[in-house]
Amino acid sequence: MRILYFAWLRERVGTAEEEVALPAEIATVGQLRAWLAGRGPGHAAAFALPGVVRCAVDQEFAGPERSLAGVREVAFFPPVTGG
Repeated sequence: MRILYFAWLRERVGTAEEEVALPAEIATVGQLRAWLAGRGPGHAAAFALPGVVRCAVDQEFAGPERSLAGVREVAFFPPVTGG
C-alpha cells in the first residue's frame, strides 16, 4: 500500500511517501494510524494528535473506521495543506 504524507507530517516522518506491507490485523484507517505511529519517533510525532490529522483513502476523505480492504493509497495531511 502506498502511504502519502503532506505538509508537517512529511517533515516529521522524513519522507513524502512510502510503500508498506500491512500486517493482516490492520483493517481500518484508525488501526493504520496506530501502527504507523509505532514505526519510529518521526511517525510517532506525526500521529501524536490523531484528531488533527486528516486522511484520504484512494483520494476520498475517510474517517478512522474506514476499511482498508482493496485500498491502494492512503494520504495523511493536516486540516489546511499549503504548497
